[in-house]
Amino acid sequence: MMMVSDDCLVECKIDDDSDEDNAGTEEQINTPPPPPEFASKASTPAPKPPTPPTACATPTTTPSPTPTPTQPVNRDPYGINRHLKVKVSDVLVEPTTARGKDQVWLYSVAGFEKTRIWTYRCLSLLFAVPFALLCGIFLAVLACLHVWFVVPCVQLSSTFLPCLRSLFVCAVDVFIAPCCISLALCCSQISVLLSNKDWRPMRGKEAV
Repeated sequence: MMMVSDDCLVECKIDDDSDEDNAGTEEQINTPPPPPEFASKASTPAPKPPTPPTACATPTTTPSPTPTPTQPVNRDPYGINRHLKVKVSDVLVEPTTARGKDQVWLYSVAGFEKTRIWTYRCLSLLFAVPFALLCGIFLAVLACLHVWFVVPCVQLSSTFLPCLRSLFVCAVDVFIAPCCISLALCCSQISVLLSNKDWRPMRGKEAV
């Protein structure tokens, strides 16, 4: 037998605790879960009741509503005078070849807009009410004539015209039609014959 000297021996530290922990974890990992019928049901925690909001000691003051800006009323909802929406670019324009100073252009645009707006306001102040009255009177007269004269005349004529038509047809069949038929028969027996002697003077007149 060979004897090994102590110098050739090497100390190896063995940690028993770590081995036991690793073995325990391996056993826990490798162990299969129990069947569902034997598994313990975990108790679900009861829901916590909602906490009531804490009332403030000081009363809250409601903010005063801010006044909303009033929108301008659309006075032309059906677009009757849509063609009168004139802008500066529809009347005054400067091409690139003929370009004035910027200040002159700005003052011109401002003068155009202010003159158009204030002139319309002054004219509407003078003539809006009289013209509105005239338009109202004219439309009222037209409506009155249409309701009380035009429509009744049309309805009466559509009611009485069939009777007048039947009378007129009878009068034509009794009096006018026989006269026209007899005159046509009389004229149908007339015949006009032209000889060569009659053609020569007519040709001579045409040549002259």
